Amino acid sequence: MRIISGKYKGRRINAPRNLPVRPTTDMAKEALFNILNNWYYFEDISVLDLFAGTGNISFEFASRGVPHVISVDEEQKCVQFISKVSQELELNISPVKSEAMQYLNRAGGPFQIIFADPPYQMSQAEFAKIPQRIFATKLLTDDGVLILEHSKHMDLSGLEYFSNQRKYGGSVFSFFKYNE
Repeated sequence: MRIISGKYKGRRINAPRNLPVRPTTDMAKEALFNILNNWYYFEDISVLDLFAGTGNISFEFASRGVPHVISVDEEQKCVQFISKVSQELELNISPVKSEAMQYLNRAGGPFQIIFADPPYQMSQAEFAKIPQRIFATKLLTDDGVLILEHSKHMDLSGLEYFSNQRKYGGSVFSFFKYNE
């Protein structure tokens, strides 16, 4: 994987092969950050990265100047990898070992951006619990956005707070916001 923009633009990061992850593709990540770059001034926001995996998205946010990113994953090897890279690159990322839904019960906040990339094999009902919990506990700022990455075979457009979606290959980013 590589960092697309910011302080570490072009930097390649090699994740261990034994991590149980499916990183967001560079094409999808670049498209997502082009959207977010038009919505936010990265130096002024806080980000929560759920199901962080390799830290791919967290590294991108931190490279672009986000002052603090919290990366949550339940796999110890993923958390250790994120911590190692964050220290090497001196990125302000706080890796947290926790199951994502349990973390949401005790998360601080609010955040301007919450990015969640759960395993694609999770059921639609499990996916639906993520925005339900985030909006019920007011973990987003009024102008904040929840971005759920999921398979093109899943449709989340019927969920409350759904705003829109963007498709990139086999992946879809569904955006959730407070009603505008």
